Amino acid sequence: MPERTVTVAVPEGLHARPAALFVQLAGAQPVPVTIRKEGGTPASASSILAVMALGAKGGEDVVLAAEGDGAEGALDALEGFLTTPQH
Repeated sequence: MPERTVTVAVPEGLHARPAALFVQLAGAQPVPVTIRKEGGTPASASSILAVMALGAKGGEDVVLAAEGDGAEGALDALEGFLTTPQH
């Protein structure tokens, strides 16, 4: 299962609007994607409650994982979102 550690560049982190946009993008991927903090339990990246409960702040690392055809592309898209400071 491909995984990527990504630093959240969105200054306010994954809450409110950035979280909603991230979840929408995750749900549009052809494979399921999980997100977690280092050492944490994976949660569905397409669940707004799970993403907001993560409490990821700007500058913190999260780990994205996906499996199946299109996993690398899904991780590319979500990594691109998280590493872009303004949303």
